[in-house]
Amino acid sequence: MAHKLDGDGPIGELCNCFDLLVDGDKGVITFDSLKRNSALLGLHNLRDEDLLSMLKEGNFDGDGAFNQMDFCILMFRLSPMLMEESYLCLDEASEYELQHQRSISL
Repeated sequence: MAHKLDGDGPIGELCNCFDLLVDGDKGVITFDSLKRNSALLGLHNLRDEDLLSMLKEGNFDGDGAFNQMDFCILMFRLSPMLMEESYLCLDEASEYELQHQRSISL
């Protein structure tokens, strides 16, 4: 399971996306950094209202910007593929634990 959560897995990909969008001086994704860098992720021609809505939707701590946790939580909520990957990791970990417990009890 751990290999799926390392730098090459979905968490690593989200961190890379966060790094592309982050305001380097502030360490968070701001409206300005989102507007300036969103095209790098293929999000062309977004209106200011769309960007503000994105910030509002995913800003869990209410500071008006995305920290890395805000960003990752929002991306998992909005992406069925990321959620599916997470469920597969959880299934693998559960199966491993069950097999490990069975071998201990034998």
